[in-house]
Amino acid sequence: MNYLPAGSPAPAFTLLDQNGESVSLGDFSGKKVLVYFYPKAMTPGCKVQACGLRDSRAELEAHNVVVLGISPDPVARLKKFEEKDELNFTLLSDEDHAVADAFGVWGLKKFMGKEYDGIHRISFLIDESGTVCKVFDKFKTKDHHQVVMNYLTEQ
Repeated sequence: MNYLPAGSPAPAFTLLDQNGESVSLGDFSGKKVLVYFYPKAMTPGCKVQACGLRDSRAELEAHNVVVLGISPDPVARLKKFEEKDELNFTLLSDEDHAVADAFGVWGLKKFMGKEYDGIHRISFLIDESGTVCKVFDKFKTKDHHQVVMNYLTEQ
C-alpha cells in the first residue's frame, strides 16, 4: 500500500455529500481536516468508527478539526447512514474512487480468502495549510477517534 505520507500536500478534491451538495477540501481553509476513508456505509466496523467520531465532535472542534468521511458508496446510501446513526459530520461519495486513488488508499484487499480492490481504512489529518500532517493507519474501528484525539492533545 503506497499511500500519501505525512508532509505531502493533500490532493484537492470535490465530491458530493450525503445531501447531494458539492464539497471541496478547499472549503475548509483555516481548519484542520480529518479525511477518513472507510469501505462501506452501514457495515458494523464502519458504523462503530463513525459513531466514535460522532461522539467526539466537540473535542475535535475544540482542536479546530472538521471530519470528512469518504467511501465509494452512492449519495443515497450515505444519507441513510447519516440518518440511521445520527451522524453529525460530512460523508462524501467517491464512487469512481478517484479521491481514494489520489490519496493512495484504493488497492488490493483480502477478505475470507478472496482478493478484490477496495478502500483501505486509513485517515489523514490535513493541517490549515493543506499539508498532510499525520497519517493514521494503525487503529481498531472502535478506538479510531481516541487515536486521533490522543495525537491532537499531544501536539
